[in-house]
Amino acid sequence: MSVNKVILLGNVGQDPRVKYFDAGSAVATFSLATTERGYTLANGTQIPDRTEWHNIVASNRLAEIVDKYVHKGDKLYLEGKIRTRSYTDQAGATRYVTEVYVDNMEMLSPKGTNPGVAASAQQPAAGQPQQMQQPQQMQQPQQTQQSQAQPVQDNPADDLPF
Repeated sequence: MSVNKVILLGNVGQDPRVKYFDAGSAVATFSLATTERGYTLANGTQIPDRTEWHNIVASNRLAEIVDKYVHKGDKLYLEGKIRTRSYTDQAGATRYVTEVYVDNMEMLSPKGTNPGVAASAQQPAAGQPQQMQQPQQMQQPQQTQQSQAQPVQDNPADDLPF
């Protein structure tokens, strides 16, 4: 048995590039940066931040959602699979590219920080009907929005022991 699953939480490095095909399918590609924060060792040695860049590929309905809602700087939670492909460049050298193919995506950026609206999406499995999920602002009931406006001190859930 084997598992190929990737979970990433990071920031979009550039506006996505989306290609639409005659058959009605779409593919979106963009980069995502994940950063490990730096720290200081007990002896005073400084360890700097370490940023990794990931090549992200979303297809079909997820690509359409990425095209509409995802912008440079947005914070995303992604689940997907790693795939490595190779090609031959103009000089004849074989090059390898590692990409993350997205199965599930959630936007984590606050609603007012970019022109897009926060959205949550999941790539349907083969054979399942495809349907667009509504943006989060349409999904949230009024009660949730009201509770967000209350100060943390007035929240009775803060008294929970866990």
